[in-house]
Amino acid sequence: MSKTFTRTRLAAVAAAATLVALAGCSSSAPSDKASAASCTPAKGKVTLQYWNTVPGMDKVVDLWNKKNPDIQVQTKNISNDQYGTLGNALKAGKAPDLAQVGYDELPALRTQNAFVDASACSAATAAKSKFVPWTWSQTSFGGTGVFALPQDTGPMALYVRSDIFKKYGIAIPTTWDEYAAAAQKLHKADPSLDITFFDPNNAEWFNGLLWQNSAQMYSYSGDKWHVNVASDQSKQVADYWQKLIAGKLVRTDLANGSTQMYAAYQKDQIASYVGAAWGYSMFRDNLPKQSGKWSIVPMPTWGANGASGDWGGSTVAFMKGSTHLYESVKFNTWLNSDPEALALENQLGGLYPAADAGLKLPALSKGVPYYNNEKIFDVFADSSRKIDTNFAWGPTQKTVNLALQDAMAKAAAGDGTLTDALSAAQAAALKSMKAQAIPATAGK
Repeated sequence: MSKTFTRTRLAAVAAAATLVALAGCSSSAPSDKASAASCTPAKGKVTLQYWNTVPGMDKVVDLWNKKNPDIQVQTKNISNDQYGTLGNALKAGKAPDLAQVGYDELPALRTQNAFVDASACSAATAAKSKFVPWTWSQTSFGGTGVFALPQDTGPMALYVRSDIFKKYGIAIPTTWDEYAAAAQKLHKADPSLDITFFDPNNAEWFNGLLWQNSAQMYSYSGDKWHVNVASDQSKQVADYWQKLIAGKLVRTDLANGSTQMYAAYQKDQIASYVGAAWGYSMFRDNLPKQSGKWSIVPMPTWGANGASGDWGGSTVAFMKGSTHLYESVKFNTWLNSDPEALALENQLGGLYPAADAGLKLPALSKGVPYYNNEKIFDVFADSSRKIDTNFAWGPTQKTVNLALQDAMAKAAAGDGTLTDALSAAQAAALKSMKAQAIPATAGK
């Protein structure tokens, strides 16, 4: 099971509650008050605090500490309550120098002045060239500063049971239209077989599908947020999956990573999986007897541009109150772009790196035995390069995700549609922003 996905799902409810609680000290718009932060090196030894949720990160930090006696780092794992712990620390004025923050949480924390802008450090701005473009656009908010450095990502692709497609003489789909046609053919050939499942309680996954179709759910201009969750591009995705659900061509009773999900795959009841890079170990570790039966190919596309989407991933943010910005930038850059550090993070924590150097790691350049010795990470690397750099998250994303999930669950049960769910999410976004005095309007 993906570490990234587990962190995201387990933190969702807690994060929503925490960020709403913090709203009392939030500003009405993204703030750059910390942009004048000093980047002067400290005189003497420095100790930094770095909070994260990644297994094995303490060993990565040990590697740094051995090489940098004058800049020591103390790490704390906060996986049990990531955003609750971080939110309480911010309220108490005791935040760490650096903290792991999901891409979708950055806007919410930024409106609360939780970050320091590290662009005063030339090394921070120069780091842009080290990362996949779309990840940098997330952490710099379109070039307005450097509030975090990208750490890991979840570029999406299509996992397919090659043997099942071959058995029924069905070509592996390259477009979503072909995918829908394949779903009908598979189900007609074997009524107990579905092409995939739709998890209505997984807004993060659904957001990745919207992202692929250039659904610009949020933008910021004219001193206000423009909310367009229910855009035409979003509705196209929703209508597509609604038709598959209505035609009973996909399962809606399975949760990603659940025992029931693995059982369905084990019984050859599902022929594919729309997932992220970190998911490769899910099937390898939980369905060992299916070794050699799976392949990973590019995500089906909507148009000729071959765009892809992202599901999951995180950053290492520069937190408000840090008095050692120069040293924080130095460690953060090493942590997320040095090949030795990236290799160890991938080995111990399962992180799929955001840095270009990480995509070239030896461990990610070899064929994977479980997947017919195919170089599956080449597929994910290509996917990562085709992710829209203009996509942005809103400042109350967790609240919106919860509303979306609630409405999608109702739609899956026959009460409304997925398009209705988008409308509910749009309304939740506007309501939650109004409650926090964040200027927002519907539409572009």
